[in-house]
Amino acid sequence: MALRSAIALTTLISVTTLVGHAAAQYVQIYGQPSLPRPYAAIPDGQILGPAETHSNYGSLPPEDQPERDAKASLPPEFQRQLVNYQTTEPAGTIIIDTPHTYLYLVLGPGSALRYGVGVGREGFTWAGTQRIARMVGWPDWHPPPEMIDRQPYLPRFMAGGPGNPLGARALYLGNTLYRIHGTNQPSTIGQFVSSGCIRLLNEDIEDLYNRVTLGTRVVVLPGGHTLRSQSTLQ
Repeated sequence: MALRSAIALTTLISVTTLVGHAAAQYVQIYGQPSLPRPYAAIPDGQILGPAETHSNYGSLPPEDQPERDAKASLPPEFQRQLVNYQTTEPAGTIIIDTPHTYLYLVLGPGSALRYGVGVGREGFTWAGTQRIARMVGWPDWHPPPEMIDRQPYLPRFMAGGPGNPLGARALYLGNTLYRIHGTNQPSTIGQFVSSGCIRLLNEDIEDLYNRVTLGTRVVVLPGGHTLRSQSTLQ
C-alpha cells in the first residue's frame, strides 16, 4: 500500500511539473493567446539592436533598421499636444494632414489632439476616407507583394516586437494595405519616408490606440491641402 502511494505521488509531481513548464512557454499578450515571443519581457519604449530582438532584423536595409535611442526627443511642433483646429469633421475623427506631417484627433468644435507623423514618400502619398477595420497590439509584419517586388531583400514575415517596423500598435484602414502604426525609427517622424502608411512614435500610437475604436473615420488630406492648426491651447 505504501509503495502504491509513493508511486502515485511521484507520478503526480511529474505531471504537475510538465504542465507548469508547458504553461510557461506560452505568453498571453494584450488578451490574445500567443506563442512565446522574444519581446515578451521587454519594457515598453526600449528598442534593442537587430540581433537582440529578431534574427530577421538583420535583413532589413539600413534605413529600416531599429534605432537604439527610442527616447530621442522630437522638435516641439511634432510632440503630442492640444491645439486649436477648425474642421467640419465631427469629434472622434482622425485627420491626416499629409503636407505638414500631422495627425489630428478631433475632440470637438475648434480643438484637436495633434501628433507628429511620418507619411508616404514621393510617389506614395494618397488621399481619401477610410475607417479603422482592425486594431492590433504589437502586430506582426507581412510585407505585401508590391513591397517585396520593390525591395526583394525584405523578410517575408517578421514577428511583432520592439524592433518591428510596425511598432507597438497598428490601426488597419478598411481593406487597404495602409495602416496607422508605430515605428522602430523615432527620428523619421515629420518626414516623407513610408510606402503610404502613417507612422507615429510608439508612445503616441499607444495613446491614439486607447482613444479610438473600430469604425473610427479616418480622413487623409491630399498633399496640396493647406489646413493646419493655429495656436496651441494653454
